[in-house]
Amino acid sequence: MTTSKYFIGVDMASATFTACAGATPWQVLVKPTTFANTEDGFTTFLNWLKEHHLTSTQTVVCMESTGVYSEGLAYFLFANQYTVAIEPPLNIQRKFPANRSKNDLQDSQHIAEYACRYADKLSFWRPRPEILEQIKVLLTTREQFTTQVTAHKNALHAVKRKKVLSELAKKVHEDIIQQLAKHLKAIDVEIRRLIESDPTFKKTLLLLLSIPGVGLTLAAHFLLITQYSLDPRVLAAFLGICPYEHESGTSIYHTPTSRHYGPPAIRKLLYLAACSVRTHRKEFRQYFFRKVAEGKSKKLVLNNIENKLLKIACAVLRSQKPFIPNYVSVNPLVLKKA
Repeated sequence: MTTSKYFIGVDMASATFTACAGATPWQVLVKPTTFANTEDGFTTFLNWLKEHHLTSTQTVVCMESTGVYSEGLAYFLFANQYTVAIEPPLNIQRKFPANRSKNDLQDSQHIAEYACRYADKLSFWRPRPEILEQIKVLLTTREQFTTQVTAHKNALHAVKRKKVLSELAKKVHEDIIQQLAKHLKAIDVEIRRLIESDPTFKKTLLLLLSIPGVGLTLAAHFLLITQYSLDPRVLAAFLGICPYEHESGTSIYHTPTSRHYGPPAIRKLLYLAACSVRTHRKEFRQYFFRKVAEGKSKKLVLNNIENKLLKIACAVLRSQKPFIPNYVSVNPLVLKKA
C-alpha cells in the first residue's frame, strides 16, 4: 500500500497535457494547468511540481493509458525518480457519473481523485528493457504488414476474376505482396536476433519453442506478457480467453463466454496454435474429439486448448525446463506411499 501524500492527475492529449494536484484526504491543492506535450513542456511541468513542493518521494503521478501520447512523459518522470501509475481509462470512467460534462480540466481532476481514493490498487509503471520495447514495436509492425498482405491478396483475387482484366492493377498488387513478404522475413530475423542477443531471453525463447504449436512470433508475444505474471489465470483474463459466468437466480442464465478484451494479435496467434495442435498432435486431437462427442461446441473446446497451451507456457517458464511430450503429473503423496 502506497504512503504517498500527493497525487497528480494528468490528462494526456496529442499536443498538450493537463495536470491537477490533490492530497489525501482528498482535496484539490493546485488547480489544473496545461503544458505542451514536448520535451520543453516536460521540463516546465517538472518545475511546476517543484514550485508547489510536490517532491518525488511523496507524489504519485497518475495518467490514463493513451499509447504513445503518454509514453514520453512517463519516461521523463521515471528518470526524475517520480512514481508513475498508468491506468486503463475504463477503470477511471467507471468511478465517476457517466452523465457528467467532460473537458481536460475536469478529467485531470478526476484522475487525481481516482489515484488518491484507490492508491492501494494503482498499477505502478516501469519501463521495459530496451530489447523488449524494440520487439514490441516490431511485432506491431509485423501485424500491420500481415493485415496489408491479406488485403492485397484479396484485392488481387478480385482483380483476377474481373471480366476485363487490368494488367497494371494485377502487377501492382503482386509487387506490393512480394515487398511486404520480404519485410516480414526481415522483421522475423531481427526479432530473433534481438532475443538471442540477451542470454536470458534466448533461453526463454528456446523453452517456449519447445511447446507444440508455438512459433517465433507467438513466443515473442509470450516473452512480453510473461514479464508481468506467470499465473495462467491472470494471463487468460488479460488476453480475453477466460470464460465468465452470467447468471442470477432461475430466470437469468447465459452460457459462460470470453469477453475478448486485451491484445487481439496474441489472441489470434494462440487460436491458430490451438488449431494446429488439434490437427497435428495426437493428445490434443483426442481431447478435441472426445469433448465434441460429449456435446461441447468446437469453439469452446478450442478455447480450452488455448488455455491449456497458456498453462503449459507458464509451467515451462516457471520450471525452466523444456516441454516434455509424454509428461504425466503424479501426486507426490502417491509417490511417498509407494
